[in-house]
Amino acid sequence: MNHIDQLKYQIALSLIPGVGPSLARQLLTVFGSIEPIFTSRKQALMKVPGIGEITAQKIVESDVLERAAEEVEFIQKNRIQYASIWDEHYPARLKRCVDAPLLLFWKGNISFNTGKVVAIVGTRNATNYGRDFCDSLVLEMAQRGGYTVISGLAYGIDIAAHKASLKHGVPTIGVLGHGLDQVYPRLHKSVAERMLEHGGLVSDFISETKIDRQNFLQRNRIIAGLADATIIVESAEKGGALVTADIADSYNRDVFAVPGRHADLFSRGCNWLIKSNKASMIETLDDLEYAMAWQQEVDKPTRIQKQLFVELTDEEQQVVDAMERQPLYIDQLCQRLGMPVGKVSSILLALEFKGIVSSLPGKMYKLT
Repeated sequence: MNHIDQLKYQIALSLIPGVGPSLARQLLTVFGSIEPIFTSRKQALMKVPGIGEITAQKIVESDVLERAAEEVEFIQKNRIQYASIWDEHYPARLKRCVDAPLLLFWKGNISFNTGKVVAIVGTRNATNYGRDFCDSLVLEMAQRGGYTVISGLAYGIDIAAHKASLKHGVPTIGVLGHGLDQVYPRLHKSVAERMLEHGGLVSDFISETKIDRQNFLQRNRIIAGLADATIIVESAEKGGALVTADIADSYNRDVFAVPGRHADLFSRGCNWLIKSNKASMIETLDDLEYAMAWQQEVDKPTRIQKQLFVELTDEEQQVVDAMERQPLYIDQLCQRLGMPVGKVSSILLALEFKGIVSSLPGKMYKLT
C-alpha cells in the first residue's frame, strides 16, 4: 500500500465514532495493518480487546473511506503536512501522551522536536496585566534563544502570546479546534498567516469540521502534549486554561501560574493553582528556567562532580550508552533497554550518586 492509500485509511479510521487513539492502536496491533480492519467481519473485530459489539458494528457499517479520500485531496491541494503516530517525524513530546491523536496535520515552518517548547494560555478576558506579562516573558525568551511558544489562537492571553512571539522573533505555534481550512476567530486570520512564516498552525481535525466548543476543549490536550511546560497567565476559577493545566499535569509535564491580587477575578484560578500546589509560581523567565533546569550554567560549580575512573556495572553501562546522545524520559529508557521501570529507576539512582546522571523535571534524565 502506498503512503497516500495509507493516509486515506488512517483518516478513515479516525472518523469512525467510538474509535479513539487507544482503540485505533489496539486494532492495528491485532490486525497488523490498517486495511484488514475495514474488511474484517464483526466477530473478528469483537475479539480485539476494548472493541465491543456496538463499536464493531460501527466499523463494519462505516462509510468513511469516501470522505477520507476527499480529505487526502484537500491535504495534497493545500500542501498540508501530516504525520501518523507511527511516523518518526511525529512530534516526540506528543507521542508520549496516552491519548495522542492518530494523525496530526500542520502547515508552516515548524520544528516540533527541538529547543524548549512552552505553552502560554489563559483567559479570553485578558487584562493589561496579563498581556504585559506575556510580552515581557516572550521578550526574555527571545533574548536567551531556543524557545518556541504554543497557544490556541483564541481571544485574550492566547493571541497576546502569539503576537508577542511575532513581535520579538520567537517561533510560535497555534493549535486549532477545527481543520486547517479555516481560522477561528476570523479576527485572528492575519496573525495566523504571519505565524506560518515563524512557526505554524496545527490540528488533529480534518477540514470542514464545524466550530464546536467541545473541539476546543479537545485541542487543549494537543497544546499541553506538544509542550515541555505550560504557563497559565490569567484564569478565573473555571475555564479552558485550567483544563489545559490538568491535562499537562496528567502528562507529567510542569505547570506554572502567574500570581495576581486575590481580588482580581482573572487571577483567582492562577492563585488557586499555586496555593493547591498544582502549579509553580512564575514571575520571570528565571523561575521557569530554574525549575526546568534550563538555566545556563556559567561560572557555577557543578553540584554533582563525576568521580574519576568510576567503575560501572554492565547494566549501568547499558543505561549510559542509551543516553549518550540526548536526555531521555524513564519510559523511553525502559523501552530501549527492555527493562522494567523499577529496575531502571534503581540504576539511575546509582548513576546519580556516582555523578554520571542528573535528573530533569518530568522524570527525564541526562548525562552530567
